[in-house]
Amino acid sequence: MPGKPTLRDLPSVDRLAGDERLAGEPHAVTVAAARLVLDRAREEIRAGRDPGSLVDAVLDELASGRRPGLRRVLNATGVIVHTNLGRAPLAAEALARVMEVGSGYSTLEYDVERGERGSRQDYLAPLLVALTGAEAALVVNNNAAAVLLALAALAEGREVVVSRGELIEIGDGFRIPEVLARSGAHLVEVGTTNRTRAADYERAIGPDTALLLRVHQSNFRVVGFAERPRLAELAEIAARHELPVVDDLGSGALVRVGDEPTPAESLRDGADLVCFSGDKLLGGPQAGIVVGRAQLVERLRRHSLQRALRADKLTLAALEGTLSLALADTSDRIPVLRMLHEPIERVRERAQRLAALVGGEVEDTVARVGGGALPLAELPSAACAVEEELAEPLRRGEQPVISVVRDGRTLLDCRTLSDGEIDEVAAAVSSAR
Repeated sequence: MPGKPTLRDLPSVDRLAGDERLAGEPHAVTVAAARLVLDRAREEIRAGRDPGSLVDAVLDELASGRRPGLRRVLNATGVIVHTNLGRAPLAAEALARVMEVGSGYSTLEYDVERGERGSRQDYLAPLLVALTGAEAALVVNNNAAAVLLALAALAEGREVVVSRGELIEIGDGFRIPEVLARSGAHLVEVGTTNRTRAADYERAIGPDTALLLRVHQSNFRVVGFAERPRLAELAEIAARHELPVVDDLGSGALVRVGDEPTPAESLRDGADLVCFSGDKLLGGPQAGIVVGRAQLVERLRRHSLQRALRADKLTLAALEGTLSLALADTSDRIPVLRMLHEPIERVRERAQRLAALVGGEVEDTVARVGGGALPLAELPSAACAVEEELAEPLRRGEQPVISVVRDGRTLLDCRTLSDGEIDEVAAAVSSAR
């Protein structure tokens, strides 16, 4: 039998790239792949292992390079608004609007009635006004941008009063104090981490105060010895001093979900501007939405940052499709809301069907809302449990399945899997074994 391969047995880059099985591949790309494969082969040989077929490895490298980096995955984690997995899956109606608008030209900034330039902000404003009761609305590319724009337009060079208990950090190091600094506003902290009273805000107001900012504690809760003034109390104080109140809701559910406040409730309680996300509990694409008093919204629209932060046509189309479902009271067709409210019996039926297909076991689990919303909420769920060693091949498969490993088993939570995805997961499990 031949001995173990040595470094001397490795071909040159040109010889490997010139193999007849690679003849139909682009030369420059093939040479680059051959270099990578030979580098890995040297490491394998030095470690005392056989690197295997080098030509097959080059073919695999070329196939991997052609595969899109941004890919669809099957979410079997039980986290509904999964930040790392793209947050909210879009409704069919939202996708249809994206296809219609994205497949050709559109009226993005053209008024067909008048035959002249229009505004991309005109299309969603009527929907958002109808859904929230606001006077006006504006859409930018995410909620961080919405808050930044509001602060820059209304408070640059002036003071913004915020409770210490609301100086939050959300995913990827996004911090409210840093957003304030970037906007050009000056932070004035009031109260303590766990207790802030209405009087703290009133004492902090001075001649340089531009607005009162309230930030929803989206991804955490302070419990126990805690106090926080009601929004209506802040609105009364702000009105006495002729100042606006900006309410950052974060997730921004349009319908009641747990204890999450809605933009409509916030406006009724006296907020002058409300900022919230489009891709979390609203169930649409990544977007930042501002609703409120027309005069203030117009100041945001005319600010120079607005152009840099505006949403593109595909985002607007997807958001329009999502908002139309909410307005028609058919929000159960929005995937995030369906998953949040689906009875446990339906979820367990999917888990049982998947277990029957793959020879797994049904296990009761707890799903989470995710996306920084309702951090204390636990949703009863059911999963199909399979072998622990399947987690990695499922994740790395042709159709990636993202699961949870717990207590020596891989759990495929079925609250975040649709009826139509069960067969796909079963096929992935079969391939991974």
